Amino acid sequence: MVSSVKITVVETCTVAPPPQSVPPTSLPLTFLDIPWLLFSPTQPLFFYEFPTITTAHFIQNILPNLTKTLSLTLQHFFPFAGNLVTPPPPHSAAPPHLEYTEYDSILLTVAESASAAQFKNLAANHQKTARDFRDLVPALLSGNSGGEGSRQQLLAIQITVFPQAGISMGFTLCHVAADWRTFNNFLKGWSSLCKSGGESSSEYTSLHDRSVIRDPFGLGSTFLNEWWAMKIDRSISTCHKTIIIRSTFVLGPIEMESIKKWILTRSEALFGSTQLLLSPYVLVCAFLWVCWVKAHWLTSEEDCVHYFGFVAGGMTRLRYTVPDNYVGNCVGFGRSSATRYELLGENGILFAAKAIGDTIKKLNVDMLGGAENWMSDWKVLRESELHIMVTGSPKVDLYGLDFGWGRPVKMDDVSIDGTDAVSLCESREVVGGVEIGVALPKFKMDDFTIFFNKGLNHYSTGY
Repeated sequence: MVSSVKITVVETCTVAPPPQSVPPTSLPLTFLDIPWLLFSPTQPLFFYEFPTITTAHFIQNILPNLTKTLSLTLQHFFPFAGNLVTPPPPHSAAPPHLEYTEYDSILLTVAESASAAQFKNLAANHQKTARDFRDLVPALLSGNSGGEGSRQQLLAIQITVFPQAGISMGFTLCHVAADWRTFNNFLKGWSSLCKSGGESSSEYTSLHDRSVIRDPFGLGSTFLNEWWAMKIDRSISTCHKTIIIRSTFVLGPIEMESIKKWILTRSEALFGSTQLLLSPYVLVCAFLWVCWVKAHWLTSEEDCVHYFGFVAGGMTRLRYTVPDNYVGNCVGFGRSSATRYELLGENGILFAAKAIGDTIKKLNVDMLGGAENWMSDWKVLRESELHIMVTGSPKVDLYGLDFGWGRPVKMDDVSIDGTDAVSLCESREVVGGVEIGVALPKFKMDDFTIFFNKGLNHYSTGY
């Protein structure tokens, strides 16, 4: 399907750390990085209102400061300017690794939209065609290095000007380089420098020493062997046979409390004296899981197991300290399960909440318990529409990113299109709320919306 958002590329430039500020560096992948080789890049997209903006003003007055401060920020996050180097299969003596050289840089693209009226539509929560978002995020360049395998960029940036309306900032990040904690630190550092005109009140230091991530069980070698065998295609799919619709839903503290009370009034009858973990994250995930399953299989009489996959922060779950300024991945993986009959029944949200909460409890005790199955577990999640994955985190303050023209009015994750994934981030408008980004075919999106709204009404009046 052709996008209704027409854009024209008006300028491209490459941005690298300041000359001689970073030496050529090769970084090995830790066992916490390797599972991300399975996944396509993440594509966060931010919309900023800027009613007076023109393309000429942006290029002449804003772009120079953006590129200057991006260069300064890359001193501390130089892997983002480098490449993922993958030697040829099957079992090379040199495993995949991150590499930065003095010739590497980030590609920054500036584009212009032909319709300012599209800005408000794209930056709203209501249903939109997913194809309209794909031209607002850049592609990562990749290529072969002769007989040495392949090289893939780790980060690309695109800024699109909607004249007299606003701008969007789209990123494409290869997750093997960093988790959301690290990428958020990069965005905060860049936005702070940009807003201050390149002046910073404190000197930020970053840590790139991969030895801080310990691997006592040899999971790195296990994961690499599994990855080679899986022959995963890491490219982003931009061709969908079915038209995908995007929409954003919001759950606030009031709705979460209603769901929690509804669960508590019935949990003892089902689970006895078992204490359920009912954090805001569990409540949101349980509710969207039930809505998702109902939108897909409400009329199915077949019973089977459904999985719910998510990422768990490792900074507080590992049995040793990882410095906050570590640049890389420090997350674990959780997979919860429940049967279709359980999820579709009257008490579906209780079974969903218990399954997710129990998984988080296990991760809290031992994040690496069962870690040897991470690769195979996530391969199952990726290859079957029975299952759902959650990306992002409501704990990351993405709506606080101010480059000098105010906070974003909307954030989306474009990469969830057609992947059976749902994105989570903190709500901009509702304090303590969570935004849920969903991308589905039109008829499933309509069903999901009905079950979402009916569910909220049911839980608010049913206890």
